[in-house]
Formats: sequence, structure tokens, C-alpha cells
Amino acid sequence: MKPDTRPRRPHRREELHKINEKILATEVRVVGDGVEVDIYPVAKAIEMAYEQGLDLVEISPNAVPPVCKIVDYKKYLYEQKKKQKELKANSIKQEVKEIRFGPNTDEHDVNFKLKHARTFLEDGNKVRAYVFFRGRTIIYIERGVNLLMGFANVLIDEGVARLEAEPKQEGKKVAIMLAPKGKK
Repeated sequence: MKPDTRPRRPHRREELHKINEKILATEVRVVGDGVEVDIYPVAKAIEMAYEQGLDLVEISPNAVPPVCKIVDYKKYLYEQKKKQKELKANSIKQEVKEIRFGPNTDEHDVNFKLKHARTFLEDGNKVRAYVFFRGRTIIYIERGVNLLMGFANVLIDEGVARLEAEPKQEGKKVAIMLAPKGKK
């Protein structure tokens, strides 16, 4: 096996923010702890940051003039990552749970599936209930729609769900979508 002789380029990661001498604007609005918020020439702003042993970080490049903050850049990045992680953890992940019926599903089976739908909705998930028609049972579409509407009405009357999508036919299925009552 031959050694790799291709020239290697150092792996350079694109900086998230412009810092210190990389700031191209002539004047910037400076903010930070212990700093009077005002517009300064970039050289003066960088000098102010160095006096405090910190960095000048461009946090809003599209503003006129750009907004820069005097902070410890590594600490600033750490706090930004921490905020992103916290936002991600707090975001609600909503799934769509499916419940399947046949056109001749018995009342006991419907009640059993109602219990499952109730728990799904209380957990904050959406429920897609559908009636699957096999072979010649497709002639009972009206029975399937009535079954689904009865199923949905029970959950709506209990105040657990709201109807998000009316019954509609999708090939050999008729489906409805229910969402938790409190969510929009």
C-alpha cells in the first residue's frame, strides 16, 4: 500500500462570530458588563476589551452599526451551547399514534381502543384513527365513517381531544386525525 502523498489542508471550522481584529466595520455599538453602551471606532472598542482581558465579539452583524459585546469568547460560546441544549430539551416532541379498525369492529373493541387513544392524547401525542377496508368490505365506507365519528365524539365529549381532520378516504382507508385538547 502506497503512502498518502496528497497535500493536507488544516481543518478549519467556520467561526460563528467575528472577534477582535476580524471585525471589518469601522464603527460598532459596544455592550457588555461595566461598559458604557455607545458607538466607538473598532480600534478603541478592541482596546477597551483588551484592557479588561476579554474579547470583542460581533453579536449582531446586520445592525447599523454592528453590535459588539465585550466578553470572554470561550465562555460566551459555552453559554450559547448550553442555551441551545436547554431549548432542545424543553421542546415537546409530538408523535402521531395510529389506531386501526376494521369496518365490522365490535363495540367492546372500540372501547378498548378508546382507552389507548385516551392515554396517547393525555401524553400529548396526536392520534390518527383509521378504518381499513379489505376486499369487498369497501362497500361499507359509510359504516367506517360512522365508526370513526362515534370514536372521535366520545373523546371530544370527554374533553380529551379535538378533531383536527375530518374523515377522508385514502385508498382503502378512511382516516381522521385527533389532537390533544390543550395543543393547537
